[in-house]
Amino acid sequence: FGSRSSAQILKSPLSLASNFDMASQAQISKKRKFVADGVFNAELNEFLSRTLGEDGYAGVEVRVTPIRTEIIIRATRTREVLGEKGRRIRELTSLVQKRFGFPENSVELFAERVENRAACAMAQCESLRFKLLGGLAVRRACYGVVRFIMENGAKGCEVIISGKLRAQRAKAQKFKDGYLISTGEPKKHYISEAVRHVLMRQGVIGIKVKIMMSHDPEGKMGPALQLPDNIIVHEPKEELPPMAAPEQQYEAEEA
Repeated sequence: FGSRSSAQILKSPLSLASNFDMASQAQISKKRKFVADGVFNAELNEFLSRTLGEDGYAGVEVRVTPIRTEIIIRATRTREVLGEKGRRIRELTSLVQKRFGFPENSVELFAERVENRAACAMAQCESLRFKLLGGLAVRRACYGVVRFIMENGAKGCEVIISGKLRAQRAKAQKFKDGYLISTGEPKKHYISEAVRHVLMRQGVIGIKVKIMMSHDPEGKMGPALQLPDNIIVHEPKEELPPMAAPEQQYEAEEA
């Protein structure tokens, strides 16, 4: 990028204008546009995960329209995200607007509730993080999260926790249940994954949560796309007994 700083890269027309067309007006290269967009999303996600971690933050989506930029915050507790009479969301909007240099009234933040929080790896990661910070035993906290995920209709889950758990020597522990895929196209649709770092007194502990969601034809509680290796065994049709030929017919043939 030459001598340009990351702050200058962030202030690309894509981030400032809330309009894709302005990128072409300023003659910004495609490479720079995608890098600026990626840095903007990464910084926004980091800021929101630190600010709204306690309120079950579960991801962010940026929608760019010709009029304004819409930032949709997904969380399990939307009431806390909005604040009293929408005060907190207004504060967040103001912070985002000033940090990224958006024009006045060109960016708007919305809060969207996560329907099934057991299928959201980010929410479960945050839940486990606060359990550990509260002083709950590692094994008990992890098994509690695994059980909660599996009881709410997940196909499989895995919790990996690593660091100085009890002794001075760091180690990793895995807690796994159900069926979990690791590769291929279905992984993009079925696996929800999240990583968090817990700043404990004895050192930093890393948490990784992987959840495999169940198939949902409506696409609400899980992906609508069917697994490619899924085999459906249909019930056999009822076969009618073969009709017995009348005896008279045989007699006529013999004669």
